[in-house]
Amino acid sequence: MSNKACFVYMTAGSKEEANTIGRALVEEKLAACVNIIDGMTSIYRWEGKLESASETVLIAKTMSDTVEALTARVKTLHSYDCPCVVSLNIQGGNQQLLSWIEEQITI
Repeated sequence: MSNKACFVYMTAGSKEEANTIGRALVEEKLAACVNIIDGMTSIYRWEGKLESASETVLIAKTMSDTVEALTARVKTLHSYDCPCVVSLNIQGGNQQLLSWIEEQITI
């Protein structure tokens, strides 16, 4: 797979947890930037029961070759048994920004 810029969408149980995860990912150069959006409501089924919870969204800007290491790091920092961590390739956009993302990441 070629190394392409991507977004990694994640959720956390609190803004504090999201800040801890986001800061670690940027400090460790697993993400160029992490956006944190507080106040999301999630509705989901867990262990056979319909649940609803307040969560915080994280969106990391990174490279596709870094997603596996980023996911592993999030799992060590996260309070959930099964944290949401999914990647979406970026198909286009501001080339200057995409180049900046690549420059920030070390594998």
